[in-house]
Amino acid sequence: MQKIRKGDKVVILAGKDKGRSGEVLRVMPKDDRAVVEGINVVKRHQRQTQSSEAGIINKEAPVHLSNLAVVDKDGKPTRVGFKVVDGKKVRVAKRSGEVIDG
Repeated sequence: MQKIRKGDKVVILAGKDKGRSGEVLRVMPKDDRAVVEGINVVKRHQRQTQSSEAGIINKEAPVHLSNLAVVDKDGKPTRVGFKVVDGKKVRVAKRSGEVIDG
């Protein structure tokens, strides 16, 4: 089970976007990386295809999971732990102790 999942609200801990937050669009567990909406935006040159035009496009590049923290209910970053509740393994916010729904 992953500590950070698609759809989680996260805050950036390090890098050029430090302090900003966004929603996780995609997680790549094998690479320990995640793509976050509006974070780590890079410019890429794109060749023209039948469906898209040529030009320079902005797209989000993956960020390492160590540079992300899940946002707690009060809007501050928290670490994630695991706990067994009713026979199910669930994610728990270390800061507040509440179960993270997802």
